[in-house]
Amino acid sequence: MKKAVPQAATLLLEKLLLLAHLRPLPAADTDRGEPPPPAPPSPPPAAGCLQRGDLLEVPRTLFVHFGIYLGENRVAHLMPDILPALTDDRRQIQRVVTNKRLILGVVTKTASIRVDTVEDFAYGGSILVNHMDRLFKDRLVGSEEAARRAEKLVGATAYSLLWNNCEHFVTYCRYGAPVSLQTDKFCETVKMIIRDQRSVLASVLVGLAAVVCLGLAPSTTLPTILVTFLLWMAG
Repeated sequence: MKKAVPQAATLLLEKLLLLAHLRPLPAADTDRGEPPPPAPPSPPPAAGCLQRGDLLEVPRTLFVHFGIYLGENRVAHLMPDILPALTDDRRQIQRVVTNKRLILGVVTKTASIRVDTVEDFAYGGSILVNHMDRLFKDRLVGSEEAARRAEKLVGATAYSLLWNNCEHFVTYCRYGAPVSLQTDKFCETVKMIIRDQRSVLASVLVGLAAVVCLGLAPSTTLPTILVTFLLWMAG
């Protein structure tokens, strides 16, 4: 009877998780009260499986990171990084980019096209090889030419989330034109939000909440009127 109570509670928890579209814990781990071990990341392909000039993709949580394989286990890729704007010390710059360096690079619009090992480039993620070739069959340049273009661009560069990111870099090298499908998708999403008239209502409600909380002032009233008007005209 004592064992029936935990089993019933476990069954109820699994049903609630299923309703919430979450993956329940395996029964064996639930009985022990321990979380399941995390799935090991897929190892990057061996350097011998890659060809010079290959376009590499590493899916992340919110985006996909891109690079060009240069041979000898080296990958050229564009990374937002504040450090090249602060120092010329190559030893410091060549260290793996931390989250702080990356975020400051995005904010200040500075980056570097750097060369790292395949393992550092993948950062524990799985790698897709030449996955974009199917979309740009008619634009393919030679693999050696793609690698040479990447090598010529190594060094500090400007960064733009929409106009000059890692995807623009690799598509220029391998297909001859800087293109970012991630950027296009983001812009389409923004257009959909702007065109949805519910965004006008949302801006009005947020503006009214700001007026109620902060008081009636130019700093609250003018942005509310301006944003609402722009969304209405753009919709």
